Amino acid sequence: MHRQEEGPMTHSMLSHYSYPTPHGPITICTSERGVRAVAFGEVQLAGTRRPTELSNRCATELLEYFAGKRTAFDVPLDPEGTEFQKSVWEALSRVPFATSVTSGDIAHNLGKPKSYRAVGAAVRENPLAVIVPDHRVVRAHGRPIAADARGRIREGLLHMERERAGA
Repeated sequence: MHRQEEGPMTHSMLSHYSYPTPHGPITICTSERGVRAVAFGEVQLAGTRRPTELSNRCATELLEYFAGKRTAFDVPLDPEGTEFQKSVWEALSRVPFATSVTSGDIAHNLGKPKSYRAVGAAVRENPLAVIVPDHRVVRAHGRPIAADARGRIREGLLHMERERAGA
């Protein structure tokens, strides 16, 4: 995950825009430092509704991913969250394409093996759907960490990756 320098950010510096994908619209929010959020659906996010060069680039990378032409993302990121959440999202960014880990694996890799519940909470709060691959985090039995619509999306993304990787 490409983290940018910390500093004050006003909503006026943020923009968001929705893009069509083969899997429905995705809304991308950007700051001057990077992609702030990626959400499934046409969602009202912070800032002005307008595309930017960075949101266009992010949308292109997402379309390449959905088309099977990309396995990782290069856009700079600027998520809002606690330092712990950001460390979890950074760890998620290092999970290889088409593989899965548990919250316990991430907690162990962070050197905080007893924090697996907090890791799970940080995964659920990930503001950067697909770009930071929270869909690669599963429960011990291999199912997604959520049973709702987002859990079904996560499961579908991981299944798509595994099919493309021949796993």
